[in-house]
Amino acid sequence: MFVSRPVVHPVEAPPLREGGNNAPRVRMKDVQGMAGTPGGLVLRLFQFLSAVVSLCVMVTISDFSSVTAFCYLVVAVSLQSLWSLSLAIMDIYALLVRRSLRNSGIISVFTVGDGITSTLTFSAACASAGITVLIENDMDRCAMNPCTRFETATAMAFISWFAVSPSFFLNFWSLASR
Repeated sequence: MFVSRPVVHPVEAPPLREGGNNAPRVRMKDVQGMAGTPGGLVLRLFQFLSAVVSLCVMVTISDFSSVTAFCYLVVAVSLQSLWSLSLAIMDIYALLVRRSLRNSGIISVFTVGDGITSTLTFSAACASAGITVLIENDMDRCAMNPCTRFETATAMAFISWFAVSPSFFLNFWSLASR
């Protein structure tokens, strides 16, 4: 009976560099839009401003609290504005002290937070858009309701979601490429 036998092939270790110092791994460049970059700061400020405009427009409507979707929109864009403002402050700090925010723990928190807030903002904007279409097109009640304000608040929530999506995907990509 012929039984295969294991064969061990020795593998040589790669030669060490001069002085025995191995160079550290080369890291990927910071892509604009990631945390700690000027592009990331612009995205965070845009997220914050559009969420605050949506919040302010919706809060100025006297009877927004009578519709659950509009209450959900207020809560979602409030959370989005607080999250974006706190990360914008961190980006400003990182840019002022020239510190990189490439720590995997920090990027994990950014990614999870961006994912949660973007999902909440998108779902609230979709719910508000559905109610706005119902009020405006299906029920023809824009004479009694401020449909333009509803549309403005909903549009600004969608813009905030559009601004948070690149931040989420770039942070997720950075986290996955480690």
